[in-house]
Amino acid sequence: MNNKYTIWESFHFAFEGFRYALQTQRNLRIQLIVAVAVIAISTFLPMQLIEWALLFVLIALVIVAEILNTAIEKTIDLIVKEFDPLAKTIKDLSAAAVLFIAFTTVIVGSLIYLPKLLAFLK
Repeated sequence: MNNKYTIWESFHFAFEGFRYALQTQRNLRIQLIVAVAVIAISTFLPMQLIEWALLFVLIALVIVAEILNTAIEKTIDLIVKEFDPLAKTIKDLSAAAVLFIAFTTVIVGSLIYLPKLLAFLK
């Protein structure tokens, strides 16, 4: 296998992509703030190891979905220079994927946190 980039260069490119997404995507910044808040709150709750694992997997899925959505939108913008209904549909589908995983995360988070919060309030 002949790869012209070192592993460190590959990591650098990935971090550049993440930095770009962070600088340009408001929703990603909001999602990261919510993720940090949820993790901080979780440190005060009796969390099982599987709940921590699920929490981090869901956070990662939301972030990955947002980054992929950005990549898809930028690709469409590169290819299509004027309004195209198919391009709009592709962008809408990509955004729907982010919305779906975000809603799923809220539902799963509620299943984990509501019983803990109700027990805490008793």
